[in-house]
Amino acid sequence: MPQANVEQLSKSQLLLMSSAVSATAANLYYNQPILPEIGQELGISVEQLGSIPAAGQIGYAVALLLISPLGDSYPRRTLIGLLSLLLIASSVLAGFSNGLPMLVVACFLVGLSANITQQLIPFAASLSTPETKGHIIGTMMTGLTIGILLSRTVSGIVGEQFGWRAVFVMSAILATIFGVLLYQFLPHNTPTSKIPYRQLVKSMLTLFTKYAILRQSILTGTFWFAAFNALWATLALHVHEPPFNYDTQQAGFFGVIAMAGVIGAKVSGGLVNKVGSRNMVNVALSLIVSGFIVSGVFGDTLIGLIAGIILIDLGVFSAQVSNQVRVFSIDPAAQSRINGIYMLGYYLGGALGSFCGVFAFEHFQLDRGCLFQLGHGGAQLDFE
Repeated sequence: MPQANVEQLSKSQLLLMSSAVSATAANLYYNQPILPEIGQELGISVEQLGSIPAAGQIGYAVALLLISPLGDSYPRRTLIGLLSLLLIASSVLAGFSNGLPMLVVACFLVGLSANITQQLIPFAASLSTPETKGHIIGTMMTGLTIGILLSRTVSGIVGEQFGWRAVFVMSAILATIFGVLLYQFLPHNTPTSKIPYRQLVKSMLTLFTKYAILRQSILTGTFWFAAFNALWATLALHVHEPPFNYDTQQAGFFGVIAMAGVIGAKVSGGLVNKVGSRNMVNVALSLIVSGFIVSGVFGDTLIGLIAGIILIDLGVFSAQVSNQVRVFSIDPAAQSRINGIYMLGYYLGGALGSFCGVFAFEHFQLDRGCLFQLGHGGAQLDFE
C-alpha cells in the first residue's frame, strides 16, 4: 500500500537529502585510511585490523535487516532523528576507544546508525515519478558516491594532522549538524499501513522469494561490492609499503582519484531509462573486471594503480544506480523492505570483502589479492 506523502520533494530538499547521504555513508569508510595509525597506537596486528571495517559493514547489514523495514510503517523523519542520535554517540565512543574490542563495538554501532542513508534513499524514491526516478536516484547515489570516496581523503588528512581519534570527533560533529537539518526540513510522510514490526521483518523473506529480479540484483550487487571493499580495505596497507611508502594523508588522496565514481553514478542515472538496467549493469561490470586486471598486473606502479581505481569506481557506481532503479521499480508499497533486502546482501558482501581482502593481502600481496577481487567482480555478469 503506498504512503500518503503530504508534500512533494523540492530541489532544496533533494540537495539536503543527497548531502546527508554523503555525510552519513562516509562513516563506514573513515576508518580505512587510518588503520595503520590505529594499529600502531593500540598494538593491533594487520590481520586483526580487518575486523574494524568489517564491524561497520556488519552493523550496517544488521540495520538493513532490522531497522530498514520500519520505513514502510513509521514516519521516516522520526527514524532518521533517532538514528542521528545513535550515530553521534557511537562516533564519540569510537574516538575514546582504548582497545580493539571497544573500537569494534563502536564501529558496529556506527554502521548500525548509518542506516540513515537507507531511510533517505527509498524516501526520495517514493517521492519520484517513473519519469524522474532515474534522475532522483542518480542524484542520491551521486551523494552516496561522493561520501564513500571523499571519506578516505578527508579521513586521511584529518588523521595525519590531528590523529585518528579526531576523525571520529569530526564524524560526531557532522552527524549533529545533519541530524538537526534533516529533522527541520525533511518532508512529512505518514505511512498509510501500520504493519506490526515482526510481520514487517518476516515479509522481507516473502519478498525475496517472490521476485526473481530482486534475487538476481542482490547476487550481482553482493559480489561487486565485496570486490570493491577488498580493494579499498587493502589500499592504505599497500601504499604504506615499498615502492610507495606513503603516509596516511597521501593514502587518503586516492579517494580524489576515485571520484570517477561520481561520473559513473551521474551518467548511469541519465542513461538507465534509455538503454535498460541490465545493459548498463553489464557494461559497468566489464569496467570493474578491467580495473582489477590492471590493478593486479600494474599495481606496483602509480599510473597502474590510478588507472585500476578509476575503472573500478566508475564501474561500481554505474552498476549501483542501474541496479537500484530496477529494485525500486519492483513494488512501490514495499520500497524500504525491498531496499533493505537488496542492501543487506550488498553490505554483507562489503564486510566479507573487507575481511578477506586484508587476509589475502597479508598472505598473498596485491597481485594475487586482486585475483580474489576479480573473481567476485567478474562472475556476476548479468545475462538473465
